[in-house]
Amino acid sequence: VQLVESGGGLVKAGGSLRLSCAASGSGFTFDDYTIAWFRQAPGKEREGVSCISSLDGTIYYADSVQGRFTISSDNAKNTVYLQMNSLKLEDTAVYYCAGQIPFYVSSWYEALEYDYWGQGTQVTVSS
Repeated sequence: VQLVESGGGLVKAGGSLRLSCAASGSGFTFDDYTIAWFRQAPGKEREGVSCISSLDGTIYYADSVQGRFTISSDNAKNTVYLQMNSLKLEDTAVYYCAGQIPFYVSSWYEALEYDYWGQGTQVTVSS
């Protein structure tokens, strides 16, 4: 099972992008897993951006993206989205989606708690 991100690209500051995270292979049903988006900029640690919990649908956002990014899921399509609006230069990074059985997630923003990862998609915000 592999998670596959798409939707990254080059956008001007203030613009929008929508990232998608889908599962390839069978047996991975998104409504059984907590799915999170992380990002990693050059020279920086991977940071949690947003998360949607399959336990109760609770949604979390990092302070830096609160009010600008929206995470959502379409269980029929087995896909999780990250709508990114009002993009800033500092949002430039490789974005990854990650999945984990909810029982094993105590801190949604901790990358080490996730077993399943995608290959990442580059988001570049220009001035």
